[in-house]
Amino acid sequence: MKILTQNPLTLSGIIIISLVLFIAVFAPWLSPYDPNYIDIHSILLPPSVSHFMGTDGLGRDVFSRMLYGSRISLLVGIVSVGIATVIGTFLGAIAGFYRGYIDSIIMRFVDIMLSIPTFFLILAVIAFLTPSIWNIMIVIGLTSWMGVTRLVRAEFLSLRNREYILAAEAMGASDYRLISKHLLPNSLTPIIVTSVLGIASAVLTESGLSFLGLGVQAPQSSWGNILTDGKEYIQFAWWLSLFPGLAILITVLGYNLLGEGLRDLLDPKNKNQRK
Repeated sequence: MKILTQNPLTLSGIIIISLVLFIAVFAPWLSPYDPNYIDIHSILLPPSVSHFMGTDGLGRDVFSRMLYGSRISLLVGIVSVGIATVIGTFLGAIAGFYRGYIDSIIMRFVDIMLSIPTFFLILAVIAFLTPSIWNIMIVIGLTSWMGVTRLVRAEFLSLRNREYILAAEAMGASDYRLISKHLLPNSLTPIIVTSVLGIASAVLTESGLSFLGLGVQAPQSSWGNILTDGKEYIQFAWWLSLFPGLAILITVLGYNLLGEGLRDLLDPKNKNQRK
């Protein structure tokens, strides 16, 4: 696509995310060691040829744990954003299509949810649940749908009185057909962009929870709990903090670049300018 050559940052985002996805899928074949293998003779070894990213306080290979950690971090991001997108799209479509008191009820609930700091809300919910990857995905998804709801509602309100919608309604099209065949397809662009950007936010949230000990639990590895291990040895084992921190930074940057690129690519105004 022409936009890729015009915007190298977008191309950079695609390359980064493709590389991370490749690593996550092929982690078992790329990993030189068992990520959970404890070697008391290799505790806190610095990066070397045999241990590319060094070892941790239990002698486990950090590179292998990083590879498997990419699976956890990306899975949490994609699934939680999927949950948030489905909920937000449904509620936003209902609010924007029917308007009136239904719209008021949904949007007042959204306002209440937005008044609560999301991260602290997640911490409060996680505190009552057993920390696990599935609970984390569900909780992040159930507390991140508000922005999608407001976005979809705004799109539906702007499209609701368009001529082709009124014509389809006059011809007797059902509410389901109006939403699924006319309104929703024309609202996909901002939904896709928001979802891509939301994955970056979810990766950060999971990393923060794991860093606090409320996320993915040992022996499973994620970039967040590798960082947690690193804080105990930060004065003399710098690699335990550097490599997972860089992985989180690069992945989040990649999703942000990709999201901005998709916004430029799918925006009709930008399409007209490029022509």
